[in-house]
Amino acid sequence: MSRAWLYLLVAGLALGAGALVSSWLQPDPNTTAAGTGPAALLGRPAPPFTLGDTEGRRVSLDEFSGQVLLINFWATWCTPCRKEMPMLQAVHEEFESQGVSVLGVAVDDVQRARDFADQLGIAYTILVGAGDVMAMGVAYGNEAGLLPYSVLIDRQGMVRWTYLGELKEGELRRQLQALL
Repeated sequence: MSRAWLYLLVAGLALGAGALVSSWLQPDPNTTAAGTGPAALLGRPAPPFTLGDTEGRRVSLDEFSGQVLLINFWATWCTPCRKEMPMLQAVHEEFESQGVSVLGVAVDDVQRARDFADQLGIAYTILVGAGDVMAMGVAYGNEAGLLPYSVLIDRQGMVRWTYLGELKEGELRRQLQALL
């Protein structure tokens, strides 16, 4: 084996080991210790909000009283957000008759969010804003402002699940079924 190949092999092993150690040292944002971040909200009342939707109507948490509510923070420029939205629409269609609402909260321009939702045939409510949406995200445990970010609220208005990153359909369905 030539020296170049040996160096490449050693470098590859070092990079792999570094990535493995790094993953052990960095906490998973979806399992943050109680008292900080998303985990601090679990079992607590959902923070109130009032934001504008894509048609200029003001929408508040109170409008979803007695329903299971999935809040999904997203943006048109966020690739994983764009990927999960058709699945969220399918979940909306399947579970709406069982008292489940999906609420998209876009950190975006109103027209862009409206056009994108129309293009995908999104029928659930989309709220839009900038600083006010970011403040809502922080109130709901997304202190870093990363997207996508989702929060599941039960019929009593208590936060039951939070997830940072692109939702996995099977896991989302399990979480919803547990609240029906």
